[in-house]
Amino acid sequence: MDADSPVFAIAVAAELAGMHPQTLRQYDRLGLVVPGRTRGGSRRYSMRDIEQLREVAQLSSEGMSLPAIARLLDLEDEVRMLRGRVSELEGALRAERESRPGMRVFAAGATGSIVTLASGRRIRRSTEVVLWRPRSRAGTGDDERASGDDSGR
Repeated sequence: MDADSPVFAIAVAAELAGMHPQTLRQYDRLGLVVPGRTRGGSRRYSMRDIEQLREVAQLSSEGMSLPAIARLLDLEDEVRMLRGRVSELEGALRAERESRPGMRVFAAGATGSIVTLASGRRIRRSTEVVLWRPRSRAGTGDDERASGDDSGR
């Protein structure tokens, strides 16, 4: 049995939460704590529902309005769902990493080609300086001037 299993009848849930059964019915109508239902329509509360009922009673006694409590409970449910999803995704990522221990790493080679590397290997970076000269257009004579060759004049 987990915390979400709806097992407690309304009388037992009211006793566990320290409330009157009519209060539980009212909270159900307002959507604050909505229990599971049997096929016959009877309410069945889970331990999580009982915890929420206690929380509603505490917040209400501190002066918080029922709509504000409903919003708070919705946000808590969303956080619980998101935490579960994050945990699920972390597990999937961990499994993926474990199933591919020798996964390949890629880098760009000197010519721009893709090079496969062993996992954990680093590439030495080239620190060479290359002098670049633009090519001239054919027939303009720029090549001769750039090279210092005046023999063509």
